[in-house]
Amino acid sequence: MQKGQQTKAAIVDAALGLATQIGLEGLSIGALAEVMQMSKSGVFAHFGSREELQISVVREYHHRFEEEVFYPAMAAPRGLPRLRALFDNWMKRTSVEIDSGCIYISGAVEFDDRPGPVRDALASSVSTWLAAMGRAIEIAIEEAHLRADTDAHQMRFEIHSLILALHYEARFLRSPDSLKRAVVAFEGIVQRYHAPAPGAGAVSDSPRPAQRTRKA
Repeated sequence: MQKGQQTKAAIVDAALGLATQIGLEGLSIGALAEVMQMSKSGVFAHFGSREELQISVVREYHHRFEEEVFYPAMAAPRGLPRLRALFDNWMKRTSVEIDSGCIYISGAVEFDDRPGPVRDALASSVSTWLAAMGRAIEIAIEEAHLRADTDAHQMRFEIHSLILALHYEARFLRSPDSLKRAVVAFEGIVQRYHAPAPGAGAVSDSPRPAQRTRKA
């Protein structure tokens, strides 16, 4: 990258770090200039406005989310193995964000009732991810790993709900067993929608750690 691009990338990286601590609304050109040891005009020149800075942070967060959660899961076989990989990768990222914070969740709290480009960028990123999760569920149905009558939207809603509950319980209530309970909950969702008997294209899942810890 050219020097200007490198500088902008470094600013966005620092802004993302700040946003996980103080939220998107807490970001300002002045605060970022202080962190970067740059002039306000120097930071402003790369974005033009605080709003554009916030949108750049949302895009960078989404890019990193895809790199850590979505793309690695595409190497797993189609169907339930891929859906499991998506969730497992999501959980790995969530376990880190219990300490650092999730832009999708904190941003939703800040901008849920504030129309504008930042809210649009956040909503678009979350919708893109949920659509990918929904498509993974649909493929698992096509592969006969899940029941043919499975409501993909409902299953996606339930998986998303338990991730939101995990953040609330782990970050706010500091419940020590939140991660384990989230994994157990996911297994319960999968088993409820699982195809009743092996057939063409069905998979036989080996016991997972969450199943062995149900009695804990």
